[in-house]
Amino acid sequence: MKPLYNKFSRSRYNEDGTLADFSVECPEGFNFAYDVADEIANQEPKKTALVWCDTEGHEKIISFSELKQLSNRAANCLARFGIKKGDKVMLMLKRHYEYWYTILALHKIGAVAVPATHMLKKNDIAYRANAVGISAVICAADDDITENVLAASEEASSLTKLFCIRKSHPGFYRLDEEMEKESDSFDRVLTNKHDPFILYFTSGTTGEPKPVEHNYEYPLAHIVTARDWQGVKEGGLHLSVADTGWGKASWGKIYGQWLCSAAVMVFDYDRFVPEQLLEVIKKYHVTSFCAPPTVYRLIMKCENFSEAFLGVEQVTTAGEPMNPEHMKRFFEQTGLAIREGYGQTETALLIAELKGCEARFGTMGKSSPQYKVFIADDNGNEITDGSEGEIVVSADRTQAGLCICREESGFAARAWKNGVYHTGDIASRDEDGYFRFVGRKDDIIKSSGYRISPFEIENVLVKHPAVFECAVTGVPDEERGLVVKASIVLNSGFSAGEELAKELKNFVKTNTAPYKYPRIVEFVKTLPKTISGKIRRNEIRKKDESVLKQMSLKVSS
Repeated sequence: MKPLYNKFSRSRYNEDGTLADFSVECPEGFNFAYDVADEIANQEPKKTALVWCDTEGHEKIISFSELKQLSNRAANCLARFGIKKGDKVMLMLKRHYEYWYTILALHKIGAVAVPATHMLKKNDIAYRANAVGISAVICAADDDITENVLAASEEASSLTKLFCIRKSHPGFYRLDEEMEKESDSFDRVLTNKHDPFILYFTSGTTGEPKPVEHNYEYPLAHIVTARDWQGVKEGGLHLSVADTGWGKASWGKIYGQWLCSAAVMVFDYDRFVPEQLLEVIKKYHVTSFCAPPTVYRLIMKCENFSEAFLGVEQVTTAGEPMNPEHMKRFFEQTGLAIREGYGQTETALLIAELKGCEARFGTMGKSSPQYKVFIADDNGNEITDGSEGEIVVSADRTQAGLCICREESGFAARAWKNGVYHTGDIASRDEDGYFRFVGRKDDIIKSSGYRISPFEIENVLVKHPAVFECAVTGVPDEERGLVVKASIVLNSGFSAGEELAKELKNFVKTNTAPYKYPRIVEFVKTLPKTISGKIRRNEIRKKDESVLKQMSLKVSS
């Protein structure tokens, strides 16, 4: 069978093979679970949907036919327990293969899936449940997940149904056991393409996590993500390094990949060991690979890492910008150019180095033909001279892949202004149409009248052999407003100290404008990050502000 993206979209390519135009053609009653996953099962029942393995040597290969049966049983089971269309159900299933048939079951019922990381604690779960009215949680029964969910249910009145998998736990129903009692068939529930489909909470890199809701068109927006950026191909095997609780799982572990008739590779682990990931890539013959910059940095520290990528045809990265120095090093070792992509939990892929497009280290690529993306000044006017401004999207609020805005208040409404979606990210665009990331609006450092991009300084610092990774933030200063601080994780073989700190400061001074150098250098063992690998600069800032406040109190007393 032909990949189903042909049925639900229209594409036009230039003579050089680059995507020139793309549009989603979504029927009113489209439902990914029935019209893609089940349709593949009907036409090619033995076709592989999922290849799963874990660190203990367990392996499971699931066909689309098996996936259809499992999701139907799960849907019948959840319906028996009262889960219905419109209910919000949180999934905390790590990288366990149960996630895939469970989320399909929710799509079939018409319930709203709310994927969440297993690392959430009681207060995090209760906050999310109370924020959007989550009625049920389906979670893994290992670690302290069930205890946190149970405790959260006492503080969230809407949270009345608790399910777990693989192991029993007091207060929970065993979903995988209960669904064995159910039928393999499930009567289709009618849904509309504008109905709520999936709801994520943002990472919280700047402030509290915010709810972001997408409709049933959302999976189709990821055709470009998988086909034209990640290089997913029919009959291939795609591996995206992402926890199922994060939006990146929707980008790289289910929707676009199956629309392209490819299988999804899942490596289930608790502690990341780069050597194990490389072995999985090599053993299962992964054909396309996507990971955040942090993973690439760790991979490149492994001896002969390039051997694992001999059969990989395309590699991509997203989540946060990747330093050009690391991209060059990876290309030199593997011959593969890491193609960067940009988007948010609130969107699908907005900007990328798509197939056929020249990969330029240090840029995010060009605007996806799916959206009208441009750089705007503070008044919302388009900037065309290469100056810095905010990345914005001119589109209808219901366009596929863009978050739903149903109210005139709240986060989604604040992001939409006069038919324009505001990302809150600063960038510039050159005369060839390539975007260059500068930073979050909240991360830009204003020091002594200068606007300083943290990412620009980080790009310089990682060129120094002592620096493994770093984060640049602004620290309040009475004279300058803010001064630049660099939090640095060292490579092995280097020792923290005043001498190295001075060397790094001078290194920045000689490789970029002197006013950008970090006046404060702190050596740290690790950087605070979200589950997706994004650096939480707001957490570093809060820590510094707390220290300064304590110092101020001591002085005043």
